[in-house]
Amino acid sequence: MSTSAKLDVVQSLRYNYAMYSFMEKLDKINEWLGSGSINIFGRPFSGKDNQGARLAKLLNGNLIGGGEILRNSLIPDYIKECLSAGKLIPSDDYINIILPYLNQSNLSNKPLILSSVGRWHGEEDSVIKALESSNHPFKVAIYLDISNDDSRARWQKRETFKDRQERNDDSEDALSTRFDEFDNKTMPVIDYYRSLNNLIKIDGRPDRDTVTQEIIDALYEQAK
Repeated sequence: MSTSAKLDVVQSLRYNYAMYSFMEKLDKINEWLGSGSINIFGRPFSGKDNQGARLAKLLNGNLIGGGEILRNSLIPDYIKECLSAGKLIPSDDYINIILPYLNQSNLSNKPLILSSVGRWHGEEDSVIKALESSNHPFKVAIYLDISNDDSRARWQKRETFKDRQERNDDSEDALSTRFDEFDNKTMPVIDYYRSLNNLIKIDGRPDRDTVTQEIIDALYEQAK
């Protein structure tokens, strides 16, 4: 067998082994997760929705984003103004609008992948209780860590990739507000989950496939 042919065999073996290992990890994660939930946090453009969608496919779950629910719900004008300005809506309104959504029958018996559900410190216990009562017990939070500079750089490239719907809160002024909201209101949420030993921190800067692999590896460690 020629050297190149041997290399082809070795590469094939490595690929098959990697795929087997990956699928084995997914099976273990699914066994641990059951119909539970994973909550993903991060700054704007950290990849929450993209990684959430990938996890939902890999784990046969449903992706739920609080912001998406709000943008597609009949809500008062003052809440629309908060969203357009890049601000978080009052906790009472958030809890009354978002949390009942978790009880929908079409979400039953499948895991939930949450995209930053409960972004304001003080909402965590209500979210955890709502997940428990809807048979989607909270398992772990994931923090996709990027800096404000990284976030702004991705915002500047958004027109190139065309992979994000137009949103009022993607304006430059709103983006700065969203940074402040994240630092002042959401970082304490992340710290709260860290205090419960239920936080996985992932470097959100690499390419999407690398980030996905890092998430799967970290979830597998949780499931072991």
